[in-house]
Amino acid sequence: MKLKRSTQSGFTMIEIMVVVVIVAILAVIALPTYLDYVKSSYASEARTVMSNINNASKMYYQTRGDWPSEIDELERAGQLDVSRSTKLKWSFDLQLSDQGGRITATSTEEMSGGAGHQVVYDADLGKFTGYGSPEGE
Repeated sequence: MKLKRSTQSGFTMIEIMVVVVIVAILAVIALPTYLDYVKSSYASEARTVMSNINNASKMYYQTRGDWPSEIDELERAGQLDVSRSTKLKWSFDLQLSDQGGRITATSTEEMSGGAGHQVVYDADLGKFTGYGSPEGE
């Protein structure tokens, strides 16, 4: 008479714990990268509009002889069109001059990433800094 040996299939507690630890380590490594990507995507809208503001400001200066102080001036002059949804998410501050200057976008409560984040465009250098950029805030 043969004795049947019963074998159970499945995972041991140790195997499950090892898998959980590996998943946790991967999450710790991946989460900061993901969050940086999310910040960058939120800030990309502001960067695009700021580039448009910079170009429209140059045209405004060439036709009027002075630099605009707010985006409403550019819109009234017909040189810029910023969507309402963008204006709800970002407020723009223009400080432009013959020497260059800067454009600052500050997020509002309507922006998914939260309020108070700033993206700065340096017209002298043609460079973005702040929220969503590699340098951070």
